[in-house]
Amino acid sequence: MQKPPLAPAIILSEPQLGENIGACARAMANFGLSDLRLVNPRDGWPNEKAEAMAAGAAGIIEAARVFESVEHAIGKLQLVYASTARDRTMAKPVLTPAEAARRLREAAGRGVHTGLLFGNERAGLTNDEVALADCIVTIPTETSGFASLNLGQAVLLLGYEWFKAGDDTPAEQIDHSVQLPATREELILLFEHLEEELEKGGFLFPPGNRPGMIRNLRSILHRAQLTDQEVRTLRGVIVALTKGKKRGNPPL
Repeated sequence: MQKPPLAPAIILSEPQLGENIGACARAMANFGLSDLRLVNPRDGWPNEKAEAMAAGAAGIIEAARVFESVEHAIGKLQLVYASTARDRTMAKPVLTPAEAARRLREAAGRGVHTGLLFGNERAGLTNDEVALADCIVTIPTETSGFASLNLGQAVLLLGYEWFKAGDDTPAEQIDHSVQLPATREELILLFEHLEEELEKGGFLFPPGNRPGMIRNLRSILHRAQLTDQEVRTLRGVIVALTKGKKRGNPPL
């Protein structure tokens, strides 16, 4: 059985608010990240506000490690990307979150230990800290408006891209886990029931257009991928509508 790729460590350099650290931990838990490393958190560690904000991600908070410098925090890592929105005028590749996630996944699949480095809420990363990274990751925003991102938001977005890069969830799906798909027999009975009432109501007119109209109606119902319960519901709707018509009820 193939092992899952090594998830990147999340390194927060001098984070200020415990609430933001907790929000980062929650974002990490959402997307399968667990290695949280803190560099000189301003309000000390452990932090009650971080624990409260983390909620279901308390395990990540409890396992978080504190380091005295970024150099120590990333010392055992082999590939590090720095998240920053500022132009650093450094000869480093600047990646989108999606491309960064793709490269991190590829490296992790080879057994490379990776990390994502984030600066504090007030000033972000210093140039010296960015210089320690292999690449810069910049999250695209509306730069002419409000480009600033909360620390927890930045971790959430990059964590999502990491998760998405290895996720195989279908782009579209229908949940039939509770109800079974309708059988061909049930569908055919629905078609015949509907067509019979439409014939009575004069919808399938003129006669020369009838075959094409029936094919179109059946195609529409086929695309809906109806369950057995949905077929029964539709047949009940047909009965209710035709009964109302027979009683002379005014149209809606």
